Amino acid sequence: MIKAGIIGATGYAGAELVRILSAHPDVQIEYLGSRSFDGIEYSSIFGDLKGVVNKKCTAMSMKEMAATVDVIFTATPQGFCASQLDDEILQNTKIIDLSADFRLKDPDVYKQWYGIEQGAPEYLDEAVYGLCEINREKIKKPGVRIIANPGCFTTCSILTVWPLAAEGLVNMDTLVIDGKSGVSGAGRSGKVQNLFCEVNESVKGYGLGTHRHTPEIEEQLGYAAGKPVTVSFTPYLVPMERGILISAYASLKPDVSSEDIKSAYEKYYGNEEFVRILPEGQSPETRWVKNTNMIDIGFKKDPRTNRVIMLGAIDNLVKGAAGQAVQNMNLLFGFPENTGLSN
Repeated sequence: MIKAGIIGATGYAGAELVRILSAHPDVQIEYLGSRSFDGIEYSSIFGDLKGVVNKKCTAMSMKEMAATVDVIFTATPQGFCASQLDDEILQNTKIIDLSADFRLKDPDVYKQWYGIEQGAPEYLDEAVYGLCEINREKIKKPGVRIIANPGCFTTCSILTVWPLAAEGLVNMDTLVIDGKSGVSGAGRSGKVQNLFCEVNESVKGYGLGTHRHTPEIEEQLGYAAGKPVTVSFTPYLVPMERGILISAYASLKPDVSSEDIKSAYEKYYGNEEFVRILPEGQSPETRWVKNTNMIDIGFKKDPRTNRVIMLGAIDNLVKGAAGQAVQNMNLLFGFPENTGLSN
């Protein structure tokens, strides 16, 4: 039995972590970190966990928490985890960071897109990007101390495009990605633009040309393609609680067939429990992945334009955040990867 602490336990991703970990047979939740709700019973905030989670929130520091737990999940805003991390903490515990602090290897790129300094650049090289279906062996490697849990748009985009990029089936210079997200992706803090009356019966684009997940998508797909990648990425906010649907488009290399595309997906994901490859022409739907750690991937070759349409759907709070974090934890500690996550 391992002991876990969650910092940011009262946010949407943090609450999803609590729900998953409270049912995990090999985990005991020790601390529920929240400065805003310090001393408040957790189940009074999330009534669905009454009788399941009987702990109070605490404003305990990361250093104090690290002294007694095996793993800390940081479901916090950008900058927090890196500002707290030091050698003493990492000698005592493992960190799974759900923010962007360790996702980008270049601190200058991080500053450019997030507008703040990367507070712990000395740990960037050792942090492992926690996209399990791609980096499983790196995550499992003995001695790993920091996992950079991928973002929600990035998880869906990278997994959807990766096989075709890695197999050289598409011209990556033509890649365009659109992403639609439910409102929970914007976080739990009160913002006028996220109020019900502001988002209901409306769809809007945002972060045009500046969305912070763009460099993360580019960096990871660059590893797949074996060269730098530049992506046009546009996110949209849609009036639903949770879920992400991405549509990616790229020109196919000459003589690439639908069977070639299908074979690429099967090669990379044929044995993956949390990836479902749909028949050509069938579109994923967010309702079919809601509350699961699954990603559904579909594709369609368009012979008229010689382009491929790639589609992916995930639950942004599970596969896009908490579920993937638990998947990473399972790999780190040698548990079956699906523990606590299978439906």
